[in-house]
Amino acid sequence: MDEVFKALADPSRRQLLDVLNERNGQTLRELCAGLDMARQSVSKHLAVLEAAGLITTTRRGREKLHHLDAAPINAIAERWMTRYDRRRAGALADLKRALESTPMNDFAYTTYINTTPEKLWQALTDPAFTSQYWGVSFETDWKKGSPMTWVESGAKTAGPEQVVLESEPFRRLSYTWHTFTADWAKANGIDEETLSKLQGESRTKVTFTIEPHGEMVKLTVLHDGFDTGSTAREMCSQGWPALLSSLKTLLETGAPLP
Repeated sequence: MDEVFKALADPSRRQLLDVLNERNGQTLRELCAGLDMARQSVSKHLAVLEAAGLITTTRRGREKLHHLDAAPINAIAERWMTRYDRRRAGALADLKRALESTPMNDFAYTTYINTTPEKLWQALTDPAFTSQYWGVSFETDWKKGSPMTWVESGAKTAGPEQVVLESEPFRRLSYTWHTFTADWAKANGIDEETLSKLQGESRTKVTFTIEPHGEMVKLTVLHDGFDTGSTAREMCSQGWPALLSSLKTLLETGAPLP
């Protein structure tokens, strides 16, 4: 948390976060175009933000995309706003309101796991693993373009738009999010009003990027394609941190979180 506050102390870095909060997933060139800063300065600030965990990066061909990472901001809110009375957390209230006032249309999260790329790939694809930390299993051969069936709480969800988008074993996996069906909603306790909102939104996709990092593995999750003000994004952004923490715990200890 010290590194997060040090990174946030610089107004130029806060400006970069504001820009990414307005439109996530920008290249260095795009960020420089909207700021009165030299390219080298922007690069240095981005390096500090990434080291603090406030942004994460993904690749799109030769381009490097920068995303605002919600995890440290959520940790600040939990530590300094939920634990204490709001009036005593007034110094951070403006930051929280600013982050909530302009919702992002994608969700990025990075974690480091003491495992191997091969074991992490297995944990993302093997039903014996996914059912433990996620409560979901997938019926698919994990080949690009193949259909996927989601099995969750006894309900099966399938459809022509539920497909594997990318599949590079031990490196990268991407697929479309599932269809929001009445059976899925009933099995998961989702009310009719919420289901109706979800069914009216665009289909999203999730991408997992696996990178060796010394004796650990860096896992970056990018869930994008959400509509502005998306109900699905609100639900997923609350679920992903807990889900990935359980995945990390399972791989490092042999048992998922309760």
